[in-house]
Amino acid sequence: MARLTRAEAQERNRAKVLAAAREEFAERGFREAKIDSIADRADLTRGAVYSNFPGKRALYFAVLAGLAEQASGVTPAEPALTVREALGAVARTWVTRLPLATDDEHGPSRLGMDLMPEILADEVTRKSFAQVMKLNAVLLGLALERLRPPRTPDGRLVRLAEAALTVLQGAGQLAGAAPGFVEPFDVIRVCEQLADLDLDDRWAAAPMVPRVRLPAEPWSPPAATDAITGEPARLAADGVVAVLGMHRLSAAEEAVRAAPPEAEVTAVVVTSAPDELMPLARLCVAEVVACLREAFPRPAWPRLRVVYDESGEVAAAAGVSEPHDRTETAIRVESGRIALRADGFGACHTAATP
Repeated sequence: MARLTRAEAQERNRAKVLAAAREEFAERGFREAKIDSIADRADLTRGAVYSNFPGKRALYFAVLAGLAEQASGVTPAEPALTVREALGAVARTWVTRLPLATDDEHGPSRLGMDLMPEILADEVTRKSFAQVMKLNAVLLGLALERLRPPRTPDGRLVRLAEAALTVLQGAGQLAGAAPGFVEPFDVIRVCEQLADLDLDDRWAAAPMVPRVRLPAEPWSPPAATDAITGEPARLAADGVVAVLGMHRLSAAEEAVRAAPPEAEVTAVVVTSAPDELMPLARLCVAEVVACLREAFPRPAWPRLRVVYDESGEVAAAAGVSEPHDRTETAIRVESGRIALRADGFGACHTAATP
């Protein structure tokens, strides 16, 4: 048998740690789970666990992210054609994952019960979660707009998406904290009724002036995967590539609103804490991606693409050598070259504006 390379051995050990951690969290819950027990289950040392993950919370986020991404691969048989139908389908997909009062206390369906307390544990995770939820609302709102274009040129349905996600997140928290209280069919009906709300949602770009350069240099991005479609991201196509830290993810909407309809728009997610915050982003976005794939026909999927840049390779190609959580750098790609690079707040809007 051929010997594994160092990278292959690391990947195998990482997979073993994740599988063992999933069993440990499911059986004992996050609070009672022990790193030593996870190491024993994986037949590895405690040091091997920490060489792959900085702590138990990072490992917990990674386990939940993997499960969420596995569940987001379903394609719809009869996707929704109206906003009401779409919101109902989104809610049905969401509530099927909620724990029931009859579920085993430490069964797989209750694996995520400690997620919110861990998000609330410090400001870094709270701010990151808030921005990921903003990104989710943008993704869902853009998809809704493809089913029902806003009545005015500056209209949008992102606030409607925020309202739906508020209902669904609240239902998720109550299902865990008060078993038996949440009635799934009521949650679905409430989300359907949201379609009739007029929230007077209008888009207005913030008046921010970033640093702008016109480098006219070649653009050779590394290969990457789009989290929305699961397909290779078209980073080399004409359009906008926005490198966004975890605290600036909502700025992706500025690029979408300003870019021409035919332009590719990609948000490249970066963070100064990739081992912990990137799995959190993957987890939260995957939950909405699963709903998008269940509820919307493929042509209605949002035009915004999402790439997770854990290694920082895409960011480096775009000229960002040290990405952090407040990074906002956007480049305009034209004919395989970087025609414009903007840095700082407002970079997405500037790079996307023809």
